[in-house]
Amino acid sequence: MSAAGTVSLHRMPRWYRTLFTSDALERFGFYGLQATLVLYASAPEAEGGLGLGTADAASLFGAWIGFMFMLSLAGGWLGDRVLGNRRALIAGCVVNVVGYLCLAVPAGWGAVIGLPLVGLGGAVYKPNHQAMINLMFGGSAGRERGISLMYLATQVSALLAPVVVGYLGERVSWSLGFAVAAFVLLVTAVQLTASAGSFGDVGRRPGRPLTPDERRHVVRRYGIAGVVLVVALIVLGLAGLLGAGQAIALVGVLSVIVPIVGYVLLYRNRALDGDDRRRLRAFLAVYLGATLFWMIVAHAASLLNLFARDHVDRNVLGVEIPASWMQAATPLLMLLLAPVLAVALPALGGRHHVAVKLATGLLLVGAGFLVMAVAMALTEPGTRVSPLWLVVVYFTHACGEIIIAAVTISAAADVLPPGFLGRTLGMLWLFAGLGGGLGSALVRLAAVIPEWLYFLGLGVVAIACGLAFVAGRRALVAGLTAGRGEIASTSDRQGQEGPA
Repeated sequence: MSAAGTVSLHRMPRWYRTLFTSDALERFGFYGLQATLVLYASAPEAEGGLGLGTADAASLFGAWIGFMFMLSLAGGWLGDRVLGNRRALIAGCVVNVVGYLCLAVPAGWGAVIGLPLVGLGGAVYKPNHQAMINLMFGGSAGRERGISLMYLATQVSALLAPVVVGYLGERVSWSLGFAVAAFVLLVTAVQLTASAGSFGDVGRRPGRPLTPDERRHVVRRYGIAGVVLVVALIVLGLAGLLGAGQAIALVGVLSVIVPIVGYVLLYRNRALDGDDRRRLRAFLAVYLGATLFWMIVAHAASLLNLFARDHVDRNVLGVEIPASWMQAATPLLMLLLAPVLAVALPALGGRHHVAVKLATGLLLVGAGFLVMAVAMALTEPGTRVSPLWLVVVYFTHACGEIIIAAVTISAAADVLPPGFLGRTLGMLWLFAGLGGGLGSALVRLAAVIPEWLYFLGLGVVAIACGLAFVAGRRALVAGLTAGRGEIASTSDRQGQEGPA
């Protein structure tokens, strides 16, 4: 099943409305946590926070998002081989509900259990939601535009979540903010269940269900590994050897190892032929470009959030707004930009659109960090600066995110056969997890070197990588079209035809 024609906000098939709405609701919890996690973690225990030091609190978000993205390959596999993409969506929402309810418990153990559960729920939900979008669109020319418009849904939540969850957390109770997120995720699960008929048979069953032998092998191998890992964590926790710093470091190490292992296992899958592997090798450059992009963007919820709390003048008409509200700037800008970019993006780069769009996104966020370096250099200790500095940085993030997310998700659908779609998308988020894990370690450098130099270095690296994608655009196209001659992909044709 695929959607005929194109999709617009004024003409949505029922299945698209279902995915559009569910993503808006599911992302409410994610963006609420993104806006508040570093503030919640650094708040004193007497105020309901975790009482972590600034360095650990800043690293926690990168570690948590790295953990979630690290599990996304398994989440995509679960949809492809076990549950089917549709049931995996609902399962992810249910796990999220339990995770946010645990976070709402006003005790440290609630966060210890809740944060991993929320990460697991997101890891199952997100790749399968993206798989359903690609499967429902099929090969229609409106796929990339539909994905871009889907960002309107997520940005409504990204705009409201910091305002609602941030205000409740900073001014009323962290527990109440997390409880509201749990309720919204419960509504998401109910909505998906009630609207399942709009998908027909798409995603109802696994694309490549496990054979009985494969199922026994999976249970035996990964069941034992899971039990060993849980026991080891319990023993370390009881021995007092698994504090916040050690847990963050462990996730950082795993977020580097798991993408490498996951990519190698996918590459060596016996169901892939030589052309499949050549396209996957070429797509490794896309994975790595996305890694750098998400590593930089993740700073919005850590260092930039702390900068907003400590150095930005947040007085509006004599009232100081919560620091978490600054996180609403990016989604507000994305809401304004998404309709325009949804029309303009298909024509950007022509047949080289994947490389050109990746380059554009990296150049934008690199330029934003150069602006942040200037802001840091001009900020004296104990002084507060205009919020416009952060707004400019968030503007570059907003433009870059719309471009990078749409092109990587869309391009992933053309790399491997349909039965591998969930895992191809899961790998995309696995490498984004690599960015989060690297960021959780890298952000500690800001405590030992001047912050302006830290942002300058990252900005220069992003710009250099963006220019490298421009230089290598022809080689990337050759690799991504291996075995398909000179036939343009769906997105290429869309770019050549122009907006429909």
